[in-house]
Amino acid sequence: MTPKQKKNLIKIIAAAALTAALILIQKFFDINGYILFALYFAVYIFIGGDVVLKAFKGIKNGQPFDENLLMTIATVGAFCLALFSGSGEYTEAVAVMLFYKTGEWFEHFAVGKSRKSITDLMDICPDYANVEGEDGQLTKVDPEEVEPGSIIAVKPGERIPIDGVIISGATVIDTSALTGESVPRDAKVGDEVMSGCINLNGLIKIKTSREFGESTASKILELIEDASSRKSKSEKFITKFSRIYTPAVVAAAIALAVIPPVVSIISGGSAEWSKWIYRALTFLVISCPCALVISIPLSFFAGIGSAGKQGILIKGSNYLEILSKSKTVVFDKTGTLTKGSFDVSAVHPEGIDEKTLLHLAAHAERYSDHPISDSVKRAYPSENDECIIDESENFAGLGVTAKVNGKTVAVGNSKLMEKVGADYHECSLTGTVLHVAIDGKYAGHIVISDTVKENSAEAISKIKKLPAKTVMLTGDTEQVASAVAKELGIDEYKSGLLPQDKVAEMEKLADEKNGSRGVIAFAGDGINDAPVLARADIGIAMGALGSDAAVEAADIVLMDDDPLKIPIAVGISKKCLKTVKENIYFAIGVKLLCLVLGALGIAGMWSAVFADVGVMVIAVLNAVRCMFYRR
Repeated sequence: MTPKQKKNLIKIIAAAALTAALILIQKFFDINGYILFALYFAVYIFIGGDVVLKAFKGIKNGQPFDENLLMTIATVGAFCLALFSGSGEYTEAVAVMLFYKTGEWFEHFAVGKSRKSITDLMDICPDYANVEGEDGQLTKVDPEEVEPGSIIAVKPGERIPIDGVIISGATVIDTSALTGESVPRDAKVGDEVMSGCINLNGLIKIKTSREFGESTASKILELIEDASSRKSKSEKFITKFSRIYTPAVVAAAIALAVIPPVVSIISGGSAEWSKWIYRALTFLVISCPCALVISIPLSFFAGIGSAGKQGILIKGSNYLEILSKSKTVVFDKTGTLTKGSFDVSAVHPEGIDEKTLLHLAAHAERYSDHPISDSVKRAYPSENDECIIDESENFAGLGVTAKVNGKTVAVGNSKLMEKVGADYHECSLTGTVLHVAIDGKYAGHIVISDTVKENSAEAISKIKKLPAKTVMLTGDTEQVASAVAKELGIDEYKSGLLPQDKVAEMEKLADEKNGSRGVIAFAGDGINDAPVLARADIGIAMGALGSDAAVEAADIVLMDDDPLKIPIAVGISKKCLKTVKENIYFAIGVKLLCLVLGALGIAGMWSAVFADVGVMVIAVLNAVRCMFYRR
């Protein structure tokens, strides 16, 4: 609770106590009517003076029609009625304002709780960076002044200010502010680290790879700041609704106060002005659109905050609304459903043992910088042991040959085997097959493949239960695409696609939208996915390892590249939209009923208080539920 909220709560409690005391005094003592009026009016100004002031400011600025004006007219009118009728019933006027301020306090408290999840995310940029000079001394400087390639030191407990690569030290990194994951990650020399993460237990030195403005934390802040300007259709509807609704109910209240008495006078009856003015004032209190104006934006705000806790950055409430209607989710393969890093997945030796096959292949690949070669060398990390390597030769598109301890080792595809005269055979497993020949004799093969992410299968399963169709678009071969689609249970896939082909396929899916496709979401990570992300109804980018272009083009960013966050994001959006609809139907339904009852004189000022403040509190509390999401 903020100091301002505490202050307002104390004022509400104090006003309630003073009102109760005045009721008791009025009951047991005979007090002059004007003195009683002054006492009640003093309590009224104490609790609701700011509302009256806002109403006058609204009139002065040419924007009078809001809830402040409605509450001011209704309560001041009630005071006037009680004063001129001599009834001394000022309690209702003070109570209406008191309950209104109580509801407003609940609103601010709820918004504050929701905003905290956003501000927690925004508190990820440190104020300084420890830059190491040529003499090894550390100097605190503004992160914006640090150039790419600089060496910075991050002490235990400090946030990493700029993206970079660890060049010294080892530690454990808390990434929860970015990814929503509570489990810290180990980080050592050679690992990339993101700004905004907390260094937990070891001094590390980082070589910065970007400017501060281009770092992960800065990008996140930009996304959060831009999100508030992108309103959903529901929010825009409420804004337009309020502009028309408020002046309409003021006019209706005036008509209710004037027309029945005039008609009664014309027909020869008594005017009963006080009765109809009281009904008009009750009508105004009931008509306050607070529940809608407050709860709808709060629902979206809470939903975006809830997603932020999960490491899901949604760039605006309009995207949250669109996501809730997703009927088809399209995926890129590499880096989205798979890890995007090629590793040895199988070793099939012939005539020698598995370790020896890997040993010879890793040494033959020692001087190659091809990604496939790196995969083999990672699988046998001791390739730099005592070995004599001569006559290393690289054959473009085929593989490599080298003499390892006097043996001629050839590692490559089937064409290289044909070139060296080795009698090879194909492998039934999916992936890139590296055949190995020793002195012209076939020695087996190594399978290199891009492994599926741990949560991909569960993500696809949950998306299909939403329900939504799943589609995979990939530039990989038919064999690989088919195997991944089958393993994960994907409904449809297209393989061998270039970036422009992916856009064309997305166009085809969009043409089918009016049929069974519905709203189409696309999830990707590479720079080649940026055009498709922009073309989709809703674009979802893998933010941790994804390219800057993909993150810029996307509407939603997953900070830890976990595809399981996609059904979570959809679940949050559906819960948020369901809450919005509940609040709209509930608020409008109760108000319409009470407006009719108020106009007929059945509902009095206390019913009006419930129709206004009670409905607002219930709607706000319902909206707050969007902050909490169970997986």
